[in-house]
Amino acid sequence: MSTYGNFTAPIGSRRAPALRTVGTRERRSHLTAPRVPTVGIDIGGTKVMAGVVDADGNILEKLRAETPDKSKSPKVVEDTIVELVLDLSDRHDVHAVGIGAAGWVDADRNRVLFAPHLSWRNEPLRDRLAGRLAVPVLVDNDANAAAWAEWRFGAGRGEDHLVMITLGTGIGGAILEDGQVKRGKYGVAGEFGHMQVVPGGHRCPCGNRGCWEQYSSGNALVREAKELAAADSPVAYGIIEHVKGQVDDITGPMITELAREGDAMCVELLQDIGQWLGVGIANLAAALDPSCFVIGGGVSAADDLLIAPARDAFKRQLTGRGYRPEARIVRAQLGPEAGMVGAADLARLVARRFRRANRRRVERHERYARYTESRRSQWDSA
Repeated sequence: MSTYGNFTAPIGSRRAPALRTVGTRERRSHLTAPRVPTVGIDIGGTKVMAGVVDADGNILEKLRAETPDKSKSPKVVEDTIVELVLDLSDRHDVHAVGIGAAGWVDADRNRVLFAPHLSWRNEPLRDRLAGRLAVPVLVDNDANAAAWAEWRFGAGRGEDHLVMITLGTGIGGAILEDGQVKRGKYGVAGEFGHMQVVPGGHRCPCGNRGCWEQYSSGNALVREAKELAAADSPVAYGIIEHVKGQVDDITGPMITELAREGDAMCVELLQDIGQWLGVGIANLAAALDPSCFVIGGGVSAADDLLIAPARDAFKRQLTGRGYRPEARIVRAQLGPEAGMVGAADLARLVARRFRRANRRRVERHERYARYTESRRSQWDSA
């Protein structure tokens, strides 16, 4: 795979201190990190995507594996990751692996504390994979990885205070200040989707009611469309005809497609989702005061059908409006590969220390070999 194959530092002894120091050096380190290929892994509930990424954020090769029902087992997902990395390593000199996981990752970026779509509960993912792959492994939340990628290579370039919001099935998020991802004391900062915006509102899978993601997410969009179609509402005739009466076949991308074609109900639903998005962004602006909000995730494919009403609602709801600078609201540029690219780039930061350790090991071996050779020459001459 790479020159790390013979590096035998005990898991958790040398690797963990290296990772704990990364967060404080992210801003200055990314410019001088080793310009070597790394692998980024994006883990979702239905797929695992892996790609080799160079130092400029270019994807050199990408693989994807579906995760069947049995993938709820942590071991099966780990096996899938290992297979993808080893496959890519046959054609690329991989120096580190970064993993973006949809779940809560601890502050040391070792354990996945909780993953909503997988049975990971306090799972020591980094140590397990590092032991099998023999290269440095970094684990982070997928939204943190996506925010890092957008800051380095996408819509957030040049921004010192950035908040990313990922709109998919639910809402994820990340905070980046002065070139450093803010993960919080326990590593779980950025769970914006579970801010309560409607007390006593829709029940959320997290157990609470009225969470933001129940009003501005892919699930919310599909739920509203299905309710109107099931009620045989006249405004839903277009989408009912599109699915031939099979209401359960309605999907988020379908709603976006029909909205682009001018379906009035689908346009209105995206406007509703966008308005709730703007309300939540205004709340985040009051708390965090960033210069830029980057909107990513699958729902962001609706572009201005979603983001234009979000900007309008943001301007109406912003505290101190008219007397303060307003943050930009932009769509992410890197699409569904953002988490994979960001994970790979973050992994490049931890590759340096292991390159140095490996180099010192090689140098010691070479010095010993020279010493042995000189001694042998002396004995021969004697």
